[in-house]
Amino acid sequence: MSTPSIMPTYKRLDVSFTHGEGCWLYDTHGRRYLDALSGIAVCGLGHAHPAVTEAITAQAGKLLHTSNLYGIPLQQELADRLTRAAGMDTVFFGNSGAEANEGAIKLARLFGHRKGIDKPAIIVMEGAFHGRTLATLSATGSRKVQAGFEPLVSGFVRARYGDLTEISAIARNNPRIVAVLVEPVQGEAGIRLPPPGYLEGLREICDANDWLLMLDEVQTGNGRTGRMFAWQHGSAAPDVLTTAKGLGNGVPIGACLARGKAASLFGPGNHGSTFGGNPLACAAANAVLRVIEEQQLCAHAEQMGDELVRQLREALASVPGVREVRGKGLMVGIELEAAGTGLVEDALAAGLLINLTGDNVIRLLPPLVISADEVTQITHILATLLRNRAA
Repeated sequence: MSTPSIMPTYKRLDVSFTHGEGCWLYDTHGRRYLDALSGIAVCGLGHAHPAVTEAITAQAGKLLHTSNLYGIPLQQELADRLTRAAGMDTVFFGNSGAEANEGAIKLARLFGHRKGIDKPAIIVMEGAFHGRTLATLSATGSRKVQAGFEPLVSGFVRARYGDLTEISAIARNNPRIVAVLVEPVQGEAGIRLPPPGYLEGLREICDANDWLLMLDEVQTGNGRTGRMFAWQHGSAAPDVLTTAKGLGNGVPIGACLARGKAASLFGPGNHGSTFGGNPLACAAANAVLRVIEEQQLCAHAEQMGDELVRQLREALASVPGVREVRGKGLMVGIELEAAGTGLVEDALAAGLLINLTGDNVIRLLPPLVISADEVTQITHILATLLRNRAA
């Protein structure tokens, strides 16, 4: 599906949606689909959630935008709520995860320059995905994403995800390092979970070398993994944390949060955003965080995610071609032994929305409000599809 007036940056499926309700979307022909992707981890409260609808509608009738030249009470309310939930001190609001990560990269460079390091560098991971702006593209660990956009931004040193020994070796040999930027779970790389204690180990190395630990929680944040933020499964509190996606339930908003020595690095003129943190976006995000807390959706996401992984492992245990089922909360991957060519289209035909990462990992990111019955429906459809492919 394409139109000549839109740049062909996406290979779109031949379907368009008119409306949604909870975990379900309805297309232009009236057919409904179980959404196991949530707009790529965005619609954590599902579609047309009444609290978000009410917040957006009410705010649209009052004020959409004034700019950050003036005080924005809803932004202050969101800042207080978000920093409290994340265990951070301050926040800068932008419009996307890429913008949030740009803010984190600028913080790290500013931190380095103030330490007297002329060309500060940041450790990033193989397989990482941090965005498609030039700096975040350069930090991303995918040549496929980077190809054609050289020269890339310098100042990044790459390491293997999950390997603390390599980080320690870099620390001994590269005096320009000022920070580590890492995803608690690598989403685009195929729902890759680090070994136990990895984030805590990074925290120790950063403390020993006076580096910033910067966590990209664009995809893992806002309840997705069963905690408000994935680092809260352990004790590795970051110096900088970025988030977006599920924060606005579809309304564009991103946030770069900082703590301790990173909290007051930015001053007037160091960074900015025309639309970042405007009244409409903040009204939506405040509603999202309020619902997640009041309805205890983090605990629900953990419970439903555990059940989804359990059911999938049981249903796919004897299916040829399935290598592994893994996940954290409602961030679940099914790794196949071969490329899953055609699976997304087959699932669409069966009324299920999924996607593939790394060509051979089925990625499932259903809304946090998913029911036990809907978990079973996802399992049944996927198990049927994969058994038929193996037959």
